[in-house]
Amino acid sequence: MQESREQRSVQSIEVGGRLLLALAENSAPMTLKDLAAQAGLLASRAHPYLVSFAKLGLVEQRRADGLYALGPAALQLGLTYLHQLEPMRPVNDAAESLAQATGHAVAVSVWGNLGPTVVRVVEARRPLHIALRPGSVVSLLGSATGRVFAGVLPRDKVAEALNKPVEVLLGAPGAPLDFESEQVHIAADLQAHGMTRSDGNTQPGISAFSTPVYGLDRQLVAVLTLIGHQDYLSPAWDGPDPAALLAAARQAARRLGHFGV
Repeated sequence: MQESREQRSVQSIEVGGRLLLALAENSAPMTLKDLAAQAGLLASRAHPYLVSFAKLGLVEQRRADGLYALGPAALQLGLTYLHQLEPMRPVNDAAESLAQATGHAVAVSVWGNLGPTVVRVVEARRPLHIALRPGSVVSLLGSATGRVFAGVLPRDKVAEALNKPVEVLLGAPGAPLDFESEQVHIAADLQAHGMTRSDGNTQPGISAFSTPVYGLDRQLVAVLTLIGHQDYLSPAWDGPDPAALLAAARQAARRLGHFGV
């Protein structure tokens, strides 16, 4: 078998690329000194790259104050990328990688006309008996997946999408539900941990963690859920598997144009 070789790269392009990425991460124009520092370069080394990028239209320097910003060619590249992008591809790629790295099942869900709807399931390496398949609609407040939607989507949108009263949507008929209180708990989990969890209350012996995947303008694209038996997937917030879930979601979000938290 022929030994695989690492693909050749051009170091100067990678160095210059750090300047473009630094500009992309800042909403305001930057001074040469700050831009170079963020890219890990000396100003004297950064300046020739910026001159070349300016000739290509990737960077522009404002005449009034000398600050640097991305140029029109950078905008065109971004718009072309978004036009070519299939929104679910980065999420599905992240799900595959996450399942391979952790050995647990991974579900991808979107908001459908009946509520939180599973569109993809990557099976676990270990046997896992769960009634979850593409097309499954999961509980809004009784599942980790549903709780992300309940915490992120506006309450009116949730009720309107299902064309039902909020009380019927969220609880059993005749059973009053303090949705505001639930939202507080869900929001606290998302704020503190970046995800929600189910520790066996929906399906005995099964742990699940869910996190949102955002796209451009912080639009919710999907929810990524890690599912495993409690013997192998600890319900603790700070375990390596929840951390891997967050990392996978961030990776997908970056490919979708979202660079926030």
